[in-house]
Amino acid sequence: MTEIPEHLRKRAEEARAKAAASAPADDAPAESTDSGAASGEGASKIPAHLLERSKAAKAKAEGGAADAGDAAPAITTAAPPAAAGPAPTATGPGGHTQRLLTVVKSGSIQDVKSQPQDKVHVWPHLLVVEFLAALLITGFTLIFSIFVNAPLLQLADPNQTPNPSKAPWYFLGLQELLTMFHPMVAGVTIPGMGLFLLILAPYIDKNPSNKPEDRKFAISLMTIHLMFWAVLVMIGSFFRGPGFNFVFPWNDGLFFEL
Repeated sequence: MTEIPEHLRKRAEEARAKAAASAPADDAPAESTDSGAASGEGASKIPAHLLERSKAAKAKAEGGAADAGDAAPAITTAAPPAAAGPAPTATGPGGHTQRLLTVVKSGSIQDVKSQPQDKVHVWPHLLVVEFLAALLITGFTLIFSIFVNAPLLQLADPNQTPNPSKAPWYFLGLQELLTMFHPMVAGVTIPGMGLFLLILAPYIDKNPSNKPEDRKFAISLMTIHLMFWAVLVMIGSFFRGPGFNFVFPWNDGLFFEL
């Protein structure tokens, strides 16, 4: 059953009381005798379709459908044409009509533009690069083993030192320095200075950027360190023969004692 909303009832009562208070004293008996006209004037602020709907619902509940059909036109004529609007179509549940309040732009509730991030996922960004690096190292090792003969030797004899006697490849840089400088300088001073300079690098270069073009000092320092050590290792590996003398590998061959 559809009832007249409470705020519409209050609005009608306020309009009726206002009209009664503003009427002159000599018109009071006429107003009391013609209560239907005052009621119609006060009810003019209520939409006609709501009055019709309420009257029809009450008449149907009381079993007076015929009386409700006769009363509906009378109420319609009592309301001014300007106050009566077109009856809304009942599209919602329970005969109610929904209406759109506002349209909210997507930019105000969600970010529609992608923001740059300084983080990437481990898969596939990191693991793909590591897998490709592993393939390249495996391929290099395979090709290197084809051209370089590195058989297993007999058990070590403390009475016979092989010539040349080379350290493992990661120590060949130090062994190469020993042929150029005093053992104190080659084994302690130069490596210590290099390590100390690498320790101070983060405190010297405090640039927070992670872009290579902004970290020229750090990249140059690390490149010099790696190239210095790589050149020493390559000389000790490929250009040192018997007696740890300098040789050309394309003339005298490679001397590996692994």
